[in-house]
Amino acid sequence: MSDANRQSTTPDPVEDLLTSTSATAYFWGRVAGDGDLTQDCVTVRTEDQMSADALAAVAGAGRTDHDHRIAARESAHDASIVRFEDEYQLQVFGMLADRASAALGLPIDEQPGGYRFDTFSEHRPQLVRGLLEACGTVCFRESSGSVGVSFVHDDQALLRTVQSLLAAADPYVPADDLSETSSGGYWFGLGDDADTAAFARWVYAGSDGSGLYSTERRQKLRRSIERATGSEVGGLSR
Repeated sequence: MSDANRQSTTPDPVEDLLTSTSATAYFWGRVAGDGDLTQDCVTVRTEDQMSADALAAVAGAGRTDHDHRIAARESAHDASIVRFEDEYQLQVFGMLADRASAALGLPIDEQPGGYRFDTFSEHRPQLVRGLLEACGTVCFRESSGSVGVSFVHDDQALLRTVQSLLAAADPYVPADDLSETSSGGYWFGLGDDADTAAFARWVYAGSDGSGLYSTERRQKLRRSIERATGSEVGGLSR
């Protein structure tokens, strides 16, 4: 069954977003990868309606509490390439930003971050899923018939944290060293010997039942892997 035909599950609100649950792990992965904190506001951005609604539900906000616009995004590897994509933005006001900065080491007001995600050690797939969807890219390599998965961000500290999370994953996910992008940021990809099908099944395990995923990103990863392997990734969404 395709992602488009699956019935979406809406996550339940979380009373305290700093508790350790699969929903909060996904939420803060998305914030760390494509969001920011100011003194009284946590902002998180996503590229499709489903993941925007899921994040709003986790935060206890309504479907209409996020803004929708068309955003211009430079390619991480070629600054001359600009894509125009949907962007949904959710903002949570109050003391959450200060608390998240203290508890999780997230950068606030553009100060350096420490990224302490140990509290989500029991929910590592959901945390990595949020990070992958927020600052990850997936492509099918025509020349080699393989799948490329990479993480891109301006903050080296965040990417090193992602590398550590992947190294502690089960199954183990080998990753390359950091490199600079043409647009001034940093990136790394999964190693050539990484089992991307196993990674996809791990990172999206249970996503159908929780509703904590981006339909577009999950579909692109699955289709790329199935194109590379010539067979269905049957356990991707279970």
